[in-house]
Formats: sequence, structure tokens, C-alpha cells
Amino acid sequence: MSSEVLVSRPHYDSRAVAQGVQERDLSVKPDVPQPSSGSATAGYRSAKYGPAEWFSNYHSILQQAGTESHAARSIQRESKALHQDTEAGTFKTQGEGTRLLGERLHEIHSWKSELQRHIEQLHADTESLLALKTRLEKALDASETPYAISTDNLSCRARRMGPDLVRDSVEEELVKEVDLIRSVQALLKKTTAQVVSQIKMNREAKQTLEMDWSDKYQAYNFDDHSGRHSNMSPDTRHHPSSAAFQDQVCNCTSWTKFTQDNLNKAQQEEQTTHSLRLLVEQVLQDTTEDLEYQCSSVDRAFSRRVQELIEAKTQMETKLAQVLEQIGAQERNIVLLQQAIHNKEAPLRVAQSRLYLRSLRPNMELCRDQPQFSLEGEVRQIDATVASLQQQLSEARRSLSHLEESRITLEKDINCKTHSLFIERDKCMTHRERYPAASKLLGY
Repeated sequence: MSSEVLVSRPHYDSRAVAQGVQERDLSVKPDVPQPSSGSATAGYRSAKYGPAEWFSNYHSILQQAGTESHAARSIQRESKALHQDTEAGTFKTQGEGTRLLGERLHEIHSWKSELQRHIEQLHADTESLLALKTRLEKALDASETPYAISTDNLSCRARRMGPDLVRDSVEEELVKEVDLIRSVQALLKKTTAQVVSQIKMNREAKQTLEMDWSDKYQAYNFDDHSGRHSNMSPDTRHHPSSAAFQDQVCNCTSWTKFTQDNLNKAQQEEQTTHSLRLLVEQVLQDTTEDLEYQCSSVDRAFSRRVQELIEAKTQMETKLAQVLEQIGAQERNIVLLQQAIHNKEAPLRVAQSRLYLRSLRPNMELCRDQPQFSLEGEVRQIDATVASLQQQLSEARRSLSHLEESRITLEKDINCKTHSLFIERDKCMTHRERYPAASKLLGY
């Protein structure tokens, strides 16, 4: 071996280094004699420990092993307790999560059922409003027929002639009917617009509920699938980022409020729809009753007017017959008067001829004797009779002229009444038979 002087190898504890325990300084041990340095014994002392070092190292190993064994047993006890505690805690937490998922599923199902119920209700309400809209449109179309009838009646009655062109009760009732029909049509159009607007609102509310229902349907499927996961499920995976808090996630309060607000909106539209349906039914019923009542009023006025025309025409025809009879009698009377006047010409000629001949008597024979007085009286009587007959003939002819005027007036008025009766009864009342039934006015 080399003759160089070697020093003893220091003790090195590998466990202490591994455990981070500061290494004890063994370079100087006062109670252990240091080997002497000498060239003669250098070969024997170069790599050997002393007995004290051996015992110290031996006891240190035993002590370290005992300490590690005690620490290991303590760790094992703590690990077992921790394992049991964490096992129970994990099982409890997992069970609590499963229970909460079940409750959540029940809650989602409850809300989903409520949404489904209101979706079906809104659908039914919308269908009923569509049916009412169709009825309103049919009622509006049906109201065109009464309007055409009324305006045609007014146009026909405007063609009445002479004194029959009067603003009577029939015309007043027809004007009322026209105004009523226009008001009814305006009301039906306004009500139809309200129904169309409500249908739009119902569809928007239904779409909102359907979107909410669809979201809850997906959430229900996800939570149901999550609830079926167990420790033995083969499809579970690690998703470390899934437990991170999401800033945009809503809380339970806002989640419930969102659905509740949607349901409240749907309930509001359902109530509005119910009220609107009652309103539409009432509007259709009232307008139909009003139109039928006014139609009856017009028909009664027409009936009275026709009866008045018939009575007037009958009276005029009777009077015309009397006038014609009087005209015939007067004509015969005129003929008799003319014949009587003609019959007086011969006696007048005879009397005048006698007077003329007697006026030719000569001298004292031209005497105003009794025959002379008689003949003069006869001539005066015949002249007076002829004058009286002429006066009577003049009056008879004047009366005949008045009778002819009355006849012409009666015939014109009878023709006017006949024309008016044709318009009132044969045209207007016949046209009014096409008045729509109540079912059509109600929109059926």
C-alpha cells in the first residue's frame, strides 16, 4: 500500500439525507481515540472503524429502525382511519349527490309537466282563436248580403214616381239598417284584428315554453344519465375542468324564476284568450241579434207600407169607378140637355112664326089681343127655358171636364201606386227574402 498518511472515513447516514435530517458532524469524536499517524502502521489502520464506532453505528441503526417502524405503524393507523373516513365520506357524498340528482330530476319533471300542460293549453287556445277568426271572417262576408239588399232597396225606392217619392218610415228604417251594418262590419274587423294579435302572442308564448321545455328535456336526460353512473360504470372518465366554477351559470333562484316567468306569461295569455273568446262570442251574438231585429223592423215597415198602398189603390180604384160612372151619367145628362134644347127649337119657331104672321095684319087688325099676349108669353117662356137649359148644359159640361180631370188624376195616381207597389212588394220585399240566416251571421 501507499505510504501516504490516510485519515479515517467519516460515518454517512443515507436515511437522514433522504429524510432531510441534518447530518451529524462525525469528523471529530472526542471520546473516540484518533488513530495515530505513522508510516509503520499506516497499512493496518487505513480503512477500519473502532469498536466504539461499530457499537455506535449498530445502536444508531437499531434506534433508527425502531423509530421508522413506529412512524410506519402510526402512518398505517392514520392511513387506515383516513381510508375508512374518506371511504365513508366519499360514499356519503356520492349518495347525497345521487339523492340530489333524483330530487333535481323530480323537480325538472314537475316543471316540464307544467310546461307541457301550458303548451297544450296554448295550442288549444290558439286553435279555438283560429276557429273564431274564421267565424268572424265568415260573419263579415255574410254581412255584405244585408248591405247589398239594403242599398238596393234604397236605390229601387228612389225610382218611385210623383207623390209616392216620400221619406217614409221604410226609408228611415233602411237608412238605420245601412248604418247598423257599417257599424257591425267595423266592429267585426276590429275584433278580427284583436284575435289575430292574440294568436301571435299565444304563438310567441308557446314558442318560449317549448324552448324552455326542450332545454329541460335535455337537462333531464343529462341528469338522468348522470344519476345512473356508479363506481362500476365503464363509461366514466376523468374531466378535471368540469368541477371548475362557471361564471355564466345561473343559480337555482334565477332558474326557477325564469320558468315561473314563462309560465306566468303563458297564464296571462291564456286568461286574455279566454276573455277574448267570450268577447268574440258576445260580439257575434249581439251583432246577429241587432241585424235580425233591424231586419224585422224594416220588414214590418215594408208590410205596413204595402198595406197602405193597397188600401190607397183600392180606394182610388173605387173612386175611379164612381167617377167613371158619374162621367157616363153626365155625358148622358148632356145629351138629354142638348136634346131638350133641340126640342125647344120647333115650338120657338112656331111661336115666332105666328107672331111674325100676325105682325102682318093690316091697319086696325094689328091689335094686341089675347092671342098676341099668349104668343109673346110663349116665346119668352121658350127663350127662358132654352137659356136655363143652356146654363145647365154649360154646368154639366164643366162638371164633365172636372170629372175627366179627376179621372186622369186618379188613373195617374193608381198607376203611381201600382208602380210603387211593384217596387215595394215585388222587388224590395222579394229581394229581402235573400237575407242571410242567423247561422251565417254567426259565422257558421
